[in-house]
Formats: sequence, C-alpha cells, structure tokens
Amino acid sequence: MIYTELVTIILGVSLLFYALLGGADFGAGIIELFTGDRGNETISKAMAPVWEANHIWLIIAVVILMNGFPEAYVVFSTALHIPILIILVGIIFRGAAFTFRHYDAIKDGSQKWYSAIFRYSSIGTVLFLGIAIATLFAGTIPSTLEDATFYEYFIAPWANLFCLSVGVFTMILSAYIAAIFLLGEVKTEDGYQLIQRFSKRLFIASVVSGLFILLASYIQKLNFHSAFLEHPLSSAWVILATVLVPFIFKMMNQKRIWPLRILVSAQVLMIFLGWLVIQWPDLIRFSDGTTLDIYKASAPVITMKVLFGALVFGVCSIFPALYYLFRIFKK
Repeated sequence: MIYTELVTIILGVSLLFYALLGGADFGAGIIELFTGDRGNETISKAMAPVWEANHIWLIIAVVILMNGFPEAYVVFSTALHIPILIILVGIIFRGAAFTFRHYDAIKDGSQKWYSAIFRYSSIGTVLFLGIAIATLFAGTIPSTLEDATFYEYFIAPWANLFCLSVGVFTMILSAYIAAIFLLGEVKTEDGYQLIQRFSKRLFIASVVSGLFILLASYIQKLNFHSAFLEHPLSSAWVILATVLVPFIFKMMNQKRIWPLRILVSAQVLMIFLGWLVIQWPDLIRFSDGTTLDIYKASAPVITMKVLFGALVFGVCSIFPALYYLFRIFKK
C-alpha cells in the first residue's frame, strides 16, 4: 500500500510540473494571440530551446496511470477518447507549426499560417486538457458502458458547463503562468510593461473563472462546490494563494524575476493542493456516486514496487538533465 501512495505522489508531482512548465508553453501561444507579432520573437526565443522537454512530465503521468493504475487508465482512455484525441492532435499541430515557424529558412506568407496554427492549437489543447481532468472528479462518467448510449458515455461526461468552466480556468491560468515567466525574457521596457499588464488582467480573469467553476457546479447540482467550501484545507490553500497576490505585484514592479517566478509557482501549487485535498484518494468519480480510488485501481504490489524503483531512477536522471538543459540555454 505504501508503494501505491508513493507512486501517486510522483504522479501528482508530474502533473504539477506539467501544469507549470507545459502550461507556460501553452500559455505563451495564448498570449501571442493577443500580442500578435509584437510578442512573436520573444516567445519563440524563450521557448525554442526547451519547449519539447516540458512534455516529459505528461509522458511520465501517462506511464504511471497506464502501469500503476490500469483500471483507471481504461476508464480514462475510453470515456474520454474524444477530448484525448483533440489534445493529441493539438499537440502535434502546435509543435509542427512552432518548429516550421522558428526554423524555416524561407520567410514568406506561410509564417502567418504557422503562427495562427500555433496560437489556436495552444488554446484548444490546454482547454481540452482542463476539460479532461475536470471530468475525472465531476462525477459525470457512467460507472458502466453496458447500459449507456454513445452520447451518455462518450460525450455527456465532458461536454457540460462544469467541465468547460474548468477548461477555461486552466487556459487562463496557463496564460497567466506564461506571462509571469515571459517577464524575464523581454528585453525592452515597452515589452515588459505590455506583459505586465497582461499578467494582472489574466490574474483577475483567473479569479473570475475560478468562481464560475463553483457556480457551474451548483447549476449542474454536482458536489464539487459544496466539497470545496466545506473542506477547511481546500479553502485555506486558496486563501493562501490569494495572500501572495500583493507580493507578486510588488515583485513585478521591482522586476525581481526569480522571486516572482517562485511565488507564482507556489501559488499554482496551492491551487493544486486545494483541488487535491477534496479529491483524495479518488482517481475517478462516477455518476452513480461510486468512486475508483488509488487503492482499488492499483496494480499488484510487485508491479508498484518495480514502477516506483523505475520512477526513482528516472527522476534521478531527469532532474540533472533538465537542470543542464535550462542552464545551457536559459542562462
């Protein structure tokens, strides 16, 4: 049982790193949609050396889910195969467009198409990432496929107001993280002021969209809003994240980039923990009130032991490599 919990912790850490680093990549494309060509060069230079490496955290999460919690993986990959397909197509289109735009030696009209694909696929990908994650704790997936229609099992669980609201929140939060990270990349005062204004507006938008998640849960008669408001730790984490706001704005004005990035990372961690405490230990919640938790979905003990050992070895290899990568290209 201890190995199940340890592997789950690594799964959570992988999702957190993907929210921070992968989210920043997706958010950069969203910001570029509003800044246009003014932010094109800065975003391309900031992302080009490291953007592909950030997806390693998503790969780790999928591997953990597939090998450590196969029953949950089956439900996830079956009930949500439509949004998962959209996510995968979005990642492919986004990556290809960014690569061609950044490395294409011939500068012609195709650059505009590459930029458009990069920007809109960034929005679509992170939107459906949020929708897919929301479906796992929304309690909208039927517990069995046998008595459900195609719409009831494959579309209705995620095509609803609550999941869409979480998707929009994820999209705005990613853009907010990207804006904070990009403050350290801009080289001109005008560029800094532009991204700073976006950062503050995106924070306000994230608060509004977060409140709309609770409203959507209430409208759909789900239990997320009540669980969130009644659990003391979930409210405490969100309050702590809010307390950091004046310090974040102060760091922005003083142009203290690394303290600013650390504070925003801590803010995202607190939001993540606020969700985790009301979700634990469930992996999936079904529409009939039953749940699939980490203990029910866990693979045999020997599998979890081997998986944990492989993950420890992998983490020991990944962190030095990522440190070296960022030090070389982002120093």
